[in-house]
Amino acid sequence: MASILLVAELQKGAIREATYELVSFAKKLGGDVTSVVIGSGIASQAEALAKRGGGKVYACDDAALANYNVDGWAKAVRAAAAASGAETVLFSNTPVGWDVAARVAAGLDAAFVSDAFDVKPGPVFVRRIFNGKLDAEIAPAAGKVVVTVQPGALAAFEGTDTGSTEPLAVDLSGLRAKFVETKLASSKGVDLTKAEIIVSGGRGVGAPEKFPEVIQPLAAALGGAMGASRPVVDAGWLPHEYQVGSSGQVVTPSSISRAASRARSSTSWA
Repeated sequence: MASILLVAELQKGAIREATYELVSFAKKLGGDVTSVVIGSGIASQAEALAKRGGGKVYACDDAALANYNVDGWAKAVRAAAAASGAETVLFSNTPVGWDVAARVAAGLDAAFVSDAFDVKPGPVFVRRIFNGKLDAEIAPAAGKVVVTVQPGALAAFEGTDTGSTEPLAVDLSGLRAKFVETKLASSKGVDLTKAEIIVSGGRGVGAPEKFPEVIQPLAAALGGAMGASRPVVDAGWLPHEYQVGSSGQVVTPSSISRAASRARSSTSWA
């Protein structure tokens, strides 16, 4: 049975929910699951993942990895892949995943599939193309494969397991990248990736001021979040963090209201 390595991510000191979605993806893929947690002072996080489907969890704990470093992460993941004998390496399709997954694939001489949202026997990985208009089924050639998985594609694994943890020593000398700082975006109130209700506006609203005047109050009244289409963001009406869709944030709300996605002569915003 194939071996699968999950690359965990941390957020505010805890394992990200997207990592537990990788556990669900791995179980659907089928195979022996191992994981790697990377950072500094991460023993408790590694144990938490081991108890929730992560299997054998390698803890790459080093002060040099207290902050994200793409070179350090690439070395750590390749070391974990070698230790586990993994044939498939799974990342979340997040900024960290975008940054390091392709480097790992190149270092392992592996096939690379980005932004998969499903997997079929084979394995065949499914991803959306042409702005979500089509689904592509990708069957990698024999050998190793590195895959980034779309957050929200599957529900996070909620079960318990009897995994284990093991320290993973990695030679981090000669890192070419250096951490400088982290800049946090200002709080938007409701996280679009977790919002149950989204009111999303397009160019049909007519003017940028309609978002604070109409769309945002409507979203607030419904207890939801305001979103926007790509043309709105491209026009500079709203920052990129409001963009939803294949080129923006991947969202899984229970309700989306698309406000004036097409301009209509009879529409009145007065």
